[in-house]
Amino acid sequence: MKKQVFNPYLPLTEYVPDGEPHVFNNRVYVYGSHDAAGSDRFCVNDYTVWSAPVDDLTDWKCHGTVYKKEQDPRSKSGKLVDLYAPDCVCGIDGRYYLYYSAMGPNTKNFGPISIAVADQPEGPFKYYGDVRNSDGRVVLKYLNNDPAVINDHGRIWLYYGWGLGRDFRNRLFRPILNKVLSRISGRSVTEINLTEPSILSCAVVEIGKDMMTVLTEPKAVLDSKSSAPLHTDFYNHAFYEAPSIRKFSNLYYLVYSCGANNALAYATSQYPDRGFQYRGVIISNSDLEYHGNTEPKAPAGTIHGGIEEINGRFYVFYHRLTNNTEFSRQACAEPILIQSDGKIDQVEMSSCGLNGGPLKGEGTYPAAICCNLVTKKRIPIKFSSGQKYPRIDEVNNEVIVRDIVQDTILTYKYFDFQNIGVLTGNVKSTDNGCFEILVDDKMIGKINFDSSSSWQLIGSSLNLPDGIHTFSFRYKGKGKADIKEFTFIRRTI
Repeated sequence: MKKQVFNPYLPLTEYVPDGEPHVFNNRVYVYGSHDAAGSDRFCVNDYTVWSAPVDDLTDWKCHGTVYKKEQDPRSKSGKLVDLYAPDCVCGIDGRYYLYYSAMGPNTKNFGPISIAVADQPEGPFKYYGDVRNSDGRVVLKYLNNDPAVINDHGRIWLYYGWGLGRDFRNRLFRPILNKVLSRISGRSVTEINLTEPSILSCAVVEIGKDMMTVLTEPKAVLDSKSSAPLHTDFYNHAFYEAPSIRKFSNLYYLVYSCGANNALAYATSQYPDRGFQYRGVIISNSDLEYHGNTEPKAPAGTIHGGIEEINGRFYVFYHRLTNNTEFSRQACAEPILIQSDGKIDQVEMSSCGLNGGPLKGEGTYPAAICCNLVTKKRIPIKFSSGQKYPRIDEVNNEVIVRDIVQDTILTYKYFDFQNIGVLTGNVKSTDNGCFEILVDDKMIGKINFDSSSSWQLIGSSLNLPDGIHTFSFRYKGKGKADIKEFTFIRRTI
């Protein structure tokens, strides 16, 4: 079978969220945070970089650890900082500059934006310094979080910020809320009151040729819900966090996490530092709002990513949630279309992602590549080792779908079936049950299985319709089931 790529596009045991894709030297490099399976906080691992040739997005290579937490000067013996969502840019001098925020021990919330530098896009990187004013003071205006950077024909623009999804304008409660915000952000109440239009905004600043010293005063370019115009579509999609900046056809695209922090929206402008107008949502990691959908089709939570042109096509990179926590996020991507007026329509989550088309409807696939995972009750995102909700989970270095309960549906988009007559799977279950098989949401058969504490191979003859289709499992049973993989087998003549 021709080599394929599916979502997530990195190995199932790898957790690289907040992905920023950049094309350098005919390869696409992805810079992101580095989570761990079943973690209790974000970004616990060192930075790594993955890349692929622009003409073969199935061939991803890991460049290893490229920047360690201990390299940040705020790290102390036994108390290392955590390295949050980075971005990378080729500087004026041809070197590669990685902008990031350090959080955790020995740091204050929303402290300096730091920089590491390398001679090659894949690193290794070494600490370079912090973003500073010309007098040497670190830049702290607005809230330093999630840096995004662009080299715009020799001018370097840095974007950052944190907004939350709440409106803090209520005059009655604002004094109390500002005191709470002061404790969270490490900024004084006076500074919070004086920062316009709100300290909870996306800011931009121009950086000098040394890639460290700012040339302009930071200013807001995108409002959070605390300052967005009321009763507008943008108010419900205001800036939350995770800015990402690109320029295509003389139009600047500012991508960001919006609303309740589960969708990537975007705004455009003809200028890098002003005039951004909200244009819409690109993707939600639960498919909310896609074609009017009001129910999450997957665990909904934190999202961060960017868009990039790769070999003549445009893609959005984002992450999904696993292990029933926001702290174990995996890298996904989808093709997008930028229309002649700059508009991008929202796209759905899929299992085929960067594959260039549907997955081949034969052979063996991991169950964990399901793009939708729903049950009668909304699956909460809350870390707890005792969670019993259906989830994508890593167990003994294998990633499976586990604790599947009555009427849970696992959906895969899309497969191209040709002459498929048998379906098998590897399943464990606490009770007898079955998987109903759905194609385009219509039941076409089922596979029964007995209770078993070890993996059992199950199967059934089916007449899967030829062509490109959505494929789903729907569990029926009183117990809980796990599924590791499934196989489509062609009919024999």
